[in-house]
Amino acid sequence: MDAYEQLAEIRRLIETARSMPMSASVLVNRADLLDRIEALAQAIPAGGGQFAGRDGAVGSTEAERALAAAHAEQRRMVEQSEVYRVAKAEADKLLSEAHDESEALRRETDEYVDSKFANFEIALTKTLEALSRGRNKLQGRSALDSLGTEDVDELRLPGDPP
Repeated sequence: MDAYEQLAEIRRLIETARSMPMSASVLVNRADLLDRIEALAQAIPAGGGQFAGRDGAVGSTEAERALAAAHAEQRRMVEQSEVYRVAKAEADKLLSEAHDESEALRRETDEYVDSKFANFEIALTKTLEALSRGRNKLQGRSALDSLGTEDVDELRLPGDPP
């Protein structure tokens, strides 16, 4: 009799035992119950609770190794399947297309920004030239203000005789 059958027998023994009046206690034959518990203890493998299921004892480390090996085999089988290879090729293709598209977008953005910078540079150059002309005009006017009447008479204009 395996451990599960012995546990079921002990449960049945307690459930069918004669109950004490006005109590949840039952009368059980002590020697019989202790014999059954001893038989159950001998049915459990050494190491305590390392058995799993009704099919027999399996060590937990052995079960973990078997599970890891099964997962590795599953991965290997999936990777060898045609569906996996087709999906992987499609994913690689999509990734490559996305990289190409992002590179083209980056180049287009760089060209746009460069053209805006060129237009800004032209506008700034024109502004600087206008500022320079304005300053020169102001400086010329200041120079004329400092000339006296005699100095103005001495100025020769183009087309005046020497």
